[in-house]
Amino acid sequence: MSWSEDDIPDLRRRVAVVTGANSGIGFETARALAARGARVILGCRSRTKGAHAAARIREVVPDADVHFLSLDLASLGAVAMFAKEVAVEVDRLDILCNNAGVMMPPLDYTREHFELQFGVNHLGHFALTAHLLPLLRGTPGARVVTVSSLMHFAGRIDFGDLHAMKSYNATLAYSQSKVANLLFMRELARRLDNANADVISAAAHPGSTRTELQRHSDLMHAAVRYFAQDAPAGALPTLYAATADGVRGGDYFGPMFGIVGPPARALSSPYSQNKGIAAKLWEVSEDLTGVTFPSLGIDD
Repeated sequence: MSWSEDDIPDLRRRVAVVTGANSGIGFETARALAARGARVILGCRSRTKGAHAAARIREVVPDADVHFLSLDLASLGAVAMFAKEVAVEVDRLDILCNNAGVMMPPLDYTREHFELQFGVNHLGHFALTAHLLPLLRGTPGARVVTVSSLMHFAGRIDFGDLHAMKSYNATLAYSQSKVANLLFMRELARRLDNANADVISAAAHPGSTRTELQRHSDLMHAAVRYFAQDAPAGALPTLYAATADGVRGGDYFGPMFGIVGPPARALSSPYSQNKGIAAKLWEVSEDLTGVTFPSLGIDD
């Protein structure tokens, strides 16, 4: 399969939300969607960076319909407010790209005292998806694309110490958050299917891509200098999951050659496909966030 931005279909009259759209693959995802005619809402923590990203997109796509809204995934209150603002701005949502993330920072916590990587990368997007679900379900053929990582292979959910109160390893905490992304994606797909909802839940990973995400890891930053693709190429698996024909709930895409190359179906760990762990994570996530998906019950 050889697939590029030129293969993205006409997206006029479509609406997309991209989190973390101010840089890296989030920016390139938003730019490419806008270039094909979508109305794109950029969800970014920094108002300055978000507004600058919108301006940069308009520079290369002069007729781009892009709009920035403040989104701090480290605050459940801010996530809820963002979703309310989106619902005021638009009456449909065709694509939700759960892209934003933090990678291997020093130990830190969210507003609700969740370990930062688990809180932002998983719980923030879990809550955001729940809040935006009415818009998604009201839009025929809507898609939720959650961005994971090759590092999910090392991930395990430490239900006994989710928030690193006993010990903290930045790399393992990042891997935990990335396998959580895949477990959430697949459990969401299963629940959407059970509810006969016309919404696709899929996932993607960028392989090895040069972005600002590696700024907390000297080793990762050095490695991607020599073994990585640029951000537009790294965004292609996300764009494929969000727009290509034939994508089904539970599908996972990444670079064809593992770390680089055009988008293709990606392998994921057996752990990330464990339905029991996914169901438990879902229940724990609802409890931690106080957010539920009342229209998406599941048959045991």
